[in-house]
Amino acid sequence: MAELPRLKPDPIPAIHPVPEFAVSGARAAVYERTKKGLGVPWMGVVAMAFAHYPCFYDTLWSAMEPITGTKVFEQTCQSLRDVAERAAEALQPAPLVSRLMSQGYGVLEIDDIRACNEVFSAGNMPYVLMATLARLLLEGNSWHGGGDLGRVTSPIQTMPKPPLMEAHHASDDLAALYDELREVLGLPFVNTDYRAFARWPSYFALAWNDLSPRLPEAGYATGVECVHQAAIDLAVSLPNATGITPDALRDAAASDASLEEVLSVVRLFQWLLPGLAVNVAFMRSQLQR
Repeated sequence: MAELPRLKPDPIPAIHPVPEFAVSGARAAVYERTKKGLGVPWMGVVAMAFAHYPCFYDTLWSAMEPITGTKVFEQTCQSLRDVAERAAEALQPAPLVSRLMSQGYGVLEIDDIRACNEVFSAGNMPYVLMATLARLLLEGNSWHGGGDLGRVTSPIQTMPKPPLMEAHHASDDLAALYDELREVLGLPFVNTDYRAFARWPSYFALAWNDLSPRLPEAGYATGVECVHQAAIDLAVSLPNATGITPDALRDAAASDASLEEVLSVVRLFQWLLPGLAVNVAFMRSQLQR
């Protein structure tokens, strides 16, 4: 298997996500194909940041698209999710339901939070694989995966897109929490997942306050490393349906910007997404009945 140590770029590169409302024509079509293919209701920050480099993103997505909507891709995403959820369970998250109900949350409202979490628990997995395949190829590793695609016979059902609490919607308390998130996670932005959970600000504050002290723990680092390694092993096992080569993706990236710039952005997301997967799984476990 490919050797791909977790690597956080230093300094953190500037990213330029191209939001859905700002695209039209061919790029808008690629965005719709991405969401449909991955079965997700949102363009993740990772995909929008990659799309700042259009030739690179078109080449990467063209290689991934034939795999999506197949049984093997579905099973691979589920296997990766299982690893993330085992890592989170090992941290033994404290339950939140009784605390939420004591604050006035009802059963249906808590179910809505669970449904929001499910969007990201499932939907983050293909983005982890996307970033991992991109880094593997850009760093010169061949993608030798083969085997039957096992196409899914029923169409993928995309869940509704959750509303997001953007920074300009946030109260002072929530804005301060977003600042803390960026500082603790060492990132210049707040991921979509957290902005969706912040639709319920008092819930999100409770969930984050239980999660954040666990991030420096050795057990947390071990769990994230397990997700990182599983993503590599699972990604390279996927069928390379188009036969894309490292040179093809590197040439595409170099036509948009310097290869070093694109690789730094890819490394950033390939570093952060395994931790995000564990964090979302931790929050899922907090809400278990």
